[in-house]
Amino acid sequence: MTTSKPIEVGEFYELETGSDLESSTYYNDDLAPTKVKERTWNKLNIAALWVGMAICVPTYTLGGVLTAYFGLSVTEALITILLANIVVLLPLTLNAFPGTKYGIPFPVLLRSSFGIVGSNIPCLIRGVVACGWFGIQTMFGGLAIHLMLSAVSDSWAALGGVGEVIGFFVFWALNIAVVIKGSESIKWLETLSAPLLLAVGLGLLFWASGKVSVTEVLAVPANRPEDAGFWGYFFGGLTAMVGFWATLSLNIPDFSRYAKSQKDQVIGQIVGLPLTMFLFAALGVIMTAASPALVGEMVSDPVSLIGKIDSPFWVFISMVLIIIATISTNTAANVVSPTNDFQNIAPKYINNTRGVLLTGVIGVLLMGWELLKKAGLLESDFSVEGMYSNWLLGYSSLLGPIAGIMIVDYFLVKGQKLDLVSLYKDGGEYPLINWAGFIAFGVPVALTVIAITTGFMSWFYSYGWFTGAISGAVIYYFAAQAMQAEVIPAAAQ
Repeated sequence: MTTSKPIEVGEFYELETGSDLESSTYYNDDLAPTKVKERTWNKLNIAALWVGMAICVPTYTLGGVLTAYFGLSVTEALITILLANIVVLLPLTLNAFPGTKYGIPFPVLLRSSFGIVGSNIPCLIRGVVACGWFGIQTMFGGLAIHLMLSAVSDSWAALGGVGEVIGFFVFWALNIAVVIKGSESIKWLETLSAPLLLAVGLGLLFWASGKVSVTEVLAVPANRPEDAGFWGYFFGGLTAMVGFWATLSLNIPDFSRYAKSQKDQVIGQIVGLPLTMFLFAALGVIMTAASPALVGEMVSDPVSLIGKIDSPFWVFISMVLIIIATISTNTAANVVSPTNDFQNIAPKYINNTRGVLLTGVIGVLLMGWELLKKAGLLESDFSVEGMYSNWLLGYSSLLGPIAGIMIVDYFLVKGQKLDLVSLYKDGGEYPLINWAGFIAFGVPVALTVIAITTGFMSWFYSYGWFTGAISGAVIYYFAAQAMQAEVIPAAAQ
């Protein structure tokens, strides 16, 4: 067959590929729409995906981030986390719709709103952020491997930071191997890890029972000035917490393309995300408060806390579970997306395996300073926790406009109808660069830069995801309408 064509199968579309797309520089088999028979993820699998991604070290520390950096009380922080994850469900479920209907990944969907070639810019913005998170999570995973081996070997424990560096690369290899095997291995891992992760949480609560009063923890007051208003701090914290999953609100089509139905992806996300985030963040607050009674000092991350248990057996078992937990988060949240994003740059040269390896190499480079510090070759006061805490507002201000643009493009401008064949070739319905997308992205980013550098309209940066998403959506709608109005008369002539 020489000409490709879309095939409608119930509520889905799949692509019958001909030689025209097989020779296209914008197509490869990994970026191609999934076949209907490949869409096997039900609501349980998708809920497990979110349990696997949400239960991780950064989630555990979110309550502390909001109380320390955003001036909220413990109760205010937990309510903020719950509300933020309810809010982020909106872009998550909406941007998942085209992935489920057409079986396409995030980079290919972006070609509709930013152009066939232009899509690479937002893809790289999303991909580099994911590589940074991949490095951070791999650092925690490497620490877990080091503590696991230290529990059974004094000689390994004596390695100190060098042992953590070795653990980093062992954990790195495990993550890479899972993603190279494909979506079914990820689905299997997430479904297996979900109950194990819940067991870790229950185990930690049992360990802390009787050591801390939950009522007293929830009553801890805010550390903001007494005369300071609540709402400014609240919306700043809410923006940061929405920013925590701002990345996945963009590339959720990378997973929803495997969903069995729209109902499965919607219910799976509603069940899996908000409550899991809330409960594990609450666990983090309680365990951090209980840590002085448990181990004699304040410890804010679960890996280090469990490593101080005076029982090699329980340390070993706990670290195995934490390693599984962190792999489940890392592979799904931080490797799949950049792998697809890098493929989008040159599909004929970068396939899934090469994209995974490129993600891994960039993740190592971004964490190079921390690896050198642990190996004793570099001195630095900059912490990993400070790194991701400071990212939350910054990157959400960049990703908010992209989320708004994607939603408006698919639901309002395109009316939920995409030309599958044109998404994979030059000269079709979609231009190489869609300037409406770049205008709608550039204006909020410019306003954010002005807010940061001059202090003028500082609220635009402080509430970056919301201001970016709303302004990007509105500007894109009118810019796209204006450009369509110019094209129609020209075509008529």
